[in-house]
Amino acid sequence: MINEQKKTEARELFEKCAPLFIALGDTVRHRLLLEIVDAGAEGLNVSDLTATTNLSRPAVSHHLKVLKDAGFVKPIKKGTQVFYRIDVKDKIGMIKNLVSSIEEIVNEI
Repeated sequence: MINEQKKTEARELFEKCAPLFIALGDTVRHRLLLEIVDAGAEGLNVSDLTATTNLSRPAVSHHLKVLKDAGFVKPIKKGTQVFYRIDVKDKIGMIKNLVSSIEEIVNEI
């Protein structure tokens, strides 16, 4: 039987990570994230990302909003353009905490 405190902690971690999993649940967003990572510190704007996909600018903007809302990318305004940079360090920590919590529960079974 699972310790109730650990089960509660795992539920809370799942709730915190849910937006992350939703954001990562789309192959287009996978590609966009990898393109942004590949761009390094300078990041990419919507036009750059549109050129790497067969999607319209509005579609790319929608996917970027999902990634931004989940905290995976950070918009940086340069003049009239917005560039997107990767920003995942704290999000990776949240996912690691969830995985550790699940491992603890599974090891008790």
